[in-house]
Amino acid sequence: MSELRYDDRVVVVTGAGAGLGRAYAHLFASRGAKVVVNDLGGGRHGDGSSSKAADTVVEEIKSRGGIAVADYNSVVEGDKIIKTALDNFGRVDVLINNAGILRDKGFARISDQDWDLVHQVHLKGSFKTTQAAFPIFKKQNYGRIIMTSSNSGIYGNFGQANYSAAKMGLIGLANTIAIEGKRSNIHCNVIIPTAASRLTEDILPPDIYAELKPELIAPVVAYLCHESCKDTGLYIDSAAGWAGKCEIVRSKGSLLRNSKNDGVTIENVRNVWEKVKNMEGASKLGCIEEATLSLLTTLEEMDGGAGNSNETPASTVDDVYKYNYRDVIIYALGVGTSLKNEGELKYIYENHEEFTALPSFFVLPAIQSIFMSDFIEKAVAGRTVNLSQALHGEQYIEILGNLPTEGTLVSKASVVEVMDKGSGAAVVVNVDSYTPKGDLVIRNQSVIFCVGAGGFGGPRTGTKAVQCVKRPQRNPDKTVSQQTGVDQAALYRLSGDLNPLHIDPNMAIISGFKTPILHGLATLGYSVRMILGAYANNDSTLFKACKARFMKPVIPGQTLKVDMWRENNRIYFETSITETNTVVIGGAYIDLKSINMQPTINKLSSGLQSDAIFEFVIDQVKADPAKAKSVGGVFLYKITKDGKEAKQWTMDLKNASVYEGAPKDVKANTTLTISDDDFLALAQGKLNPQVAFMKGKLKIQGNIMLAQKLAPILKANAKL
Repeated sequence: MSELRYDDRVVVVTGAGAGLGRAYAHLFASRGAKVVVNDLGGGRHGDGSSSKAADTVVEEIKSRGGIAVADYNSVVEGDKIIKTALDNFGRVDVLINNAGILRDKGFARISDQDWDLVHQVHLKGSFKTTQAAFPIFKKQNYGRIIMTSSNSGIYGNFGQANYSAAKMGLIGLANTIAIEGKRSNIHCNVIIPTAASRLTEDILPPDIYAELKPELIAPVVAYLCHESCKDTGLYIDSAAGWAGKCEIVRSKGSLLRNSKNDGVTIENVRNVWEKVKNMEGASKLGCIEEATLSLLTTLEEMDGGAGNSNETPASTVDDVYKYNYRDVIIYALGVGTSLKNEGELKYIYENHEEFTALPSFFVLPAIQSIFMSDFIEKAVAGRTVNLSQALHGEQYIEILGNLPTEGTLVSKASVVEVMDKGSGAAVVVNVDSYTPKGDLVIRNQSVIFCVGAGGFGGPRTGTKAVQCVKRPQRNPDKTVSQQTGVDQAALYRLSGDLNPLHIDPNMAIISGFKTPILHGLATLGYSVRMILGAYANNDSTLFKACKARFMKPVIPGQTLKVDMWRENNRIYFETSITETNTVVIGGAYIDLKSINMQPTINKLSSGLQSDAIFEFVIDQVKADPAKAKSVGGVFLYKITKDGKEAKQWTMDLKNASVYEGAPKDVKANTTLTISDDDFLALAQGKLNPQVAFMKGKLKIQGNIMLAQKLAPILKANAKL
């Protein structure tokens, strides 16, 4: 096996003048790291200072061919320690917070000074040094941090109230740093060592003290700090050549009341106290969201989980969905996000300042809830539905709150309606997803068509399903196309839908297809993403809701074409396969909170820059004809290039019509002549119309006053 090395890494070890810190420094240096040996040189009670301890370790390392530098600063001034690393080595990669002192006294006898000094060194010192290193780690997208706790912190110890409180505080500090650093590849773990050191040399029995060699713990810390170790947020207990993971667990507990309308009495607590204490079936909760979520789920047991609703669904299932930035990125890649597409880096790079999830990502909690349960199979009374014959017919999603790029959601799924379609049953499932605090943030609704489950005598139509809509009967306002990859289904299935129909050729043939097909929700994700690019400038926060019907399958490698029709803030769309002209998604729309269209002028390979502005104006006029008609004039634009007239455009705002060429069947009220470059600057707000007119850049004939009403129509806010 290859040796784990730390070449080109810079490691800072606090309290490295003796004991554990010295062992850490020597081990890292022996494996190629450049080491900052920090030690104030004081006694174990925090008194005095000396450079000897750090200097001695540095000389030992250098004598063995290693690279090290001494630092004598207090950990309370952690920024100075990190500066030593930067001044000498230009970077820092690993921080071992090891410095510590003892001021043991019985609880009643601890002075303010005893308390404050211990917390200054252990807790505040670790905080300040880590805080100084954190932005460096974040910028370089790499960092490894160790906090040093103690069994005294976990279990308590007589005479160490100050020390144990600080050591337990370090665990809380490490938890939060692990959470905040995860996205930037910053790992923070806790070592809980029992080792021979100057803090314990006259406390432990001699025979035990001899076995607790720091050198036996150092490799555990070193491994946690190696780039190959992917763990963060762990508490590792280690001593005498042994190591074990510690966890905080919680019992199942007990409800203290029977109904949400009941209070809690002392007698209630007494009656279930043994159940509260019973650790059988205890579980580890990995984050505060899980802890809150677990509590909320338990509270749903009251009143049979019905809450305050007057309607009881046919069946209800609660499900927990946890996700992080990797899930968000894998999904985005699965629905065709690419660096080739302008503005899409924010969907696939976790350190992008606007990193965000595609809104359609949030159908995944609902799909997990539906297909990880058995209530679809039991939805039709008296029949068992075969999930292999369950087809995803329609999908609705509505975003109600701001959603982070990682977190935990609890989804409550319920069958709200079952319709008898003769050849099958249409099962309408609502899935509401909540934050751990109980805030409703997503509404999903799926219509599942169960082949062969019809004929049970139920209603053919229903009232619960969000309805699909017909698209406008005119040519599309916009069309965007993108070819899917031959591996698209293989990639999308990593987001959770592992149905072999989408990757196994034999399963595809059994299901009636010549080759594996793309997931319908992947096709929907493509459509949503392309519409956001066209009408929202890739601003996912503008997304409100989407409804779609799945009509035909897509084969990976085929090209998807999305036709779009805008009416105010609703974008109707129809997705088809370019190669076969087959409609695969119909009856569909996306509701946006507002429109944010950006003409991509810089991408035009031919023609004039002003063409993109006029195309933008055409969309604006189609979206709000009344606003255009309020101007009430006909304008002829003569666009020049290199001093010659290059093109004419007509804005017939009396009839809400904009087109290339001279006016048709109408007479222009105003004729405006302007160069292509100046027209672009005018639309961007970089050139004032009055200034342009006074300088002769804008020539106006006819009704000059009427031209002043054009500003709101022309303003493009183009992002070039």
